[in-house]
Parts: sequence; structure tokens; C-alpha cells
Amino acid sequence: MKAAKALYATLIVIFLVAPLLVILPLAFTSSAFLTYPIPAFSFRWFSELANNATWNRAILNSAIIASSTTVLATLLGTLAALGLRSRDLYLKNQLRTLFLLPMVVPAVVLGVGMQAMFVRLGINSTYFSVIVAHSVIALPFVVISVSGALAGVDRRVERAAESLGASPWRVFRLVTLPLAMPGVLSGAALAFATSLDEVVLTLFVAGPNQRTLARQMFSTLRENISPAIASAAFIIIMGTIVIAAALLLARLAPARQKARAKKAAALAQDTVS
Repeated sequence: MKAAKALYATLIVIFLVAPLLVILPLAFTSSAFLTYPIPAFSFRWFSELANNATWNRAILNSAIIASSTTVLATLLGTLAALGLRSRDLYLKNQLRTLFLLPMVVPAVVLGVGMQAMFVRLGINSTYFSVIVAHSVIALPFVVISVSGALAGVDRRVERAAESLGASPWRVFRLVTLPLAMPGVLSGAALAFATSLDEVVLTLFVAGPNQRTLARQMFSTLRENISPAIASAAFIIIMGTIVIAAALLLARLAPARQKARAKKAAALAQDTVS
């Protein structure tokens, strides 16, 4: 039974990773076409990304928009998760559903609605409108991640800090936030990846000056299929892997510190004995 489960899990992972394994080698092709086998190994298309003003602008726009979205979505999502944590909150379940709604509403519907609203406000086709739009769809991931982390925080620790005279802000800053930090970091990473990958909303609310890397890839696929797309995909995938690795290390650090502390306490006890 265990072998069958392991085989099933392996097949699922292969199914999910196979598209990446197919596209990544094409980033290093010397050919002008996305075909196998690769004629020769080359950095030609990475050079194209570095020297092409359109791709450079798209990469810079993605960095600006994704970073700003991460900050805004993480801040709002963390505050929302803290509010939803309250046991006395009226219509708590309904509010939670409202925060998670952007995950299930089609991106086209959101895009049409946001475009109409932003045009009325006079902010359509601006960086601000794109950041707000991306933050809306990234917010649910932060809320879920931070809510899960807060569920594991022992309220008795917070009450102990309050009983010692700590203000609510001090309790949050020194007790709650450090304990929930793994969830906050996970939410931030998911928000960054969501913004980096978003195309549909960007098509509705962004102007020519806010063309992101994902939108540029989409346009290139429609107009002129080029291996530069594979090179751009390689950059996005590697960036995501780096973020995931950093997040994993951040999650493992407290566990390692706790293990070292237990080991040191055990050695000290043995020494005393």
C-alpha cells in the first residue's frame, strides 16, 4: 500500500513538473524556433532579453509591480487575518468568504469590473491600478497563509505578555508577529508569484507603459513565437525556485534553533547529573 501511494505521488509530481522540464532546455537553444532536438547549446536568447529594450522594460515593470503587490497584499492580508482571528467578530464566516472570493471569480470578470471602476476614478493604465488589481487576487493567498499560522499561535502566550503590562501593539510586535512570521513569509512569496504570473488582469488595467514580463510573453506567443519566451520562462521559474528555497530555509531555521536548544538543555542536564 505504501509503495502504491509513493508511486501515485511520484506520478503526480512528474505530471506537474513535466511541462517545465520540456520548456527549460529550449531556453538554451541556438535555433530561431521552439523545436527539438536542440541544434546547439547557446545563450543567444538570454542575450536577446538583455539587449532588447522591450524585454528589459517588461522585466523592470514586473519587478516593480510584483514587489509593490507583495508589500500591499501582505500588509492588508495580515491585517485581515488578524481581524478574522477575533472570536467576537460579527459575520466572521461571511467576511472570510468575501476575502477569499477573488480566488474563485473568473479573472475576466474581475478585469472588466476593475477597468470600468479605474476609468471612472481616472487611474486606469497606471502602475497604481495594476498593483491594486494584482493585490486583489494575491490577497486571499496571504489571508489563508497568515490565518493558518495564527491558528497555531498559543493565545496564552499573548495573555501572559498582556498580564505583564505589554500594550496590544507591543504584544503584536514582539509575540504574535514573530510566531506568525512563517505564514507571513509564505503569503508574501505566494503574492509575489501570483503577481509575476498574472496576464488577464494586466491586459485589462495596464497601459503600454505597464507591460509586464508575463504580458510580453503572451503578446510574443500571439505575434511571433520566439525562444526568447523560453528564456523569460526560465528566469521566472528560477526566481520562483529561489524564493521557495529562501522561504523553506526561513521555515526550517526556528525548528533548528529549537532542536539546538533542546540538545543544549539535555547536555546541561547530563552534566549536572
